[in-house]
Amino acid sequence: MKATVAGAPVSFGVFELTPEGAETLSPDAMLRILADSDYRGVDLGPLGFLGEGDVLRRRLAEYDLSLAGGWVQLPFSDDDAFAASIPSLHAALRVFSDAAAAGPARLPLPTLADDGSVARRGAPGRGEEVDPLAEAAWERLIANAERAADIVRAAGFEPTFHHHAGTFVESPAEIDRFLANVNVDLTLDTGHLFIAGGDPADAVRRWGSRINHLHLKDVDLAELRRVLAAGGGMPEVWSSGSFVAFGRGDVDLAAVMDAIAAQDYDGWIVVEQDVLNGPDVSLSAFQRDRAADQQINRDALRIWA
Repeated sequence: MKATVAGAPVSFGVFELTPEGAETLSPDAMLRILADSDYRGVDLGPLGFLGEGDVLRRRLAEYDLSLAGGWVQLPFSDDDAFAASIPSLHAALRVFSDAAAAGPARLPLPTLADDGSVARRGAPGRGEEVDPLAEAAWERLIANAERAADIVRAAGFEPTFHHHAGTFVESPAEIDRFLANVNVDLTLDTGHLFIAGGDPADAVRRWGSRINHLHLKDVDLAELRRVLAAGGGMPEVWSSGSFVAFGRGDVDLAAVMDAIAAQDYDGWIVVEQDVLNGPDVSLSAFQRDRAADQQINRDALRIWA
């Protein structure tokens, strides 16, 4: 298999929902951990976290890492909100162009995702029950996802679409409908599929020819179920420690990777262990724990990549 393994800021508590003012690892500390653990790429994280232009290029070159992808969340089911969000998509694409200017062997994939709703984000895995999407809204979602894909391709990149808990493309049935109607391939996220009641290894067999990006997570299913049963939303899932180092959870990593290898997958494998560092955790201890986990995660994949 020709896959390339990347890490992600979300594994270090840095992503769009990181609390304002929270103390986080610096970009260089994070990239040093990834480089020392033999990762070959990194996801973008929040726009600006890794820098832009020459700053971004120098930073990636210093640690011999390429940009793997980056999260671009858009309100696809709302025409007016989608139109207002297009400048943010162009801004993200400029950063992708910055990173790709040196001509890496494997280009990053702008990772499109739906914005979902407050109700869905508060009830991950139960979106179709708490906030079903009307037929007209589905038609808008499909049309706007195609428009976003056209913008991405016009910038010289191939898009990918990330199903995600708390959005309008969450469950296996919603993923099926999206793939049947939109000419964009899939970022398979093993953790978010688990939340939505899917089986990751079966998902590879089901959608394998449409998977062009992989976000690989392990999940402590007992902890996840505890959080969801208590009424927790995605912030509670992220802060609970439900996403664990490979081998410590319930995702059958070998089955997923064997199925991916059988598809002759040739793309990025982005290791994600979504965490939020609590206010009472020292940054040095947090950094030490994250470094240990990312080494475990990288070593677990060496059979395949």
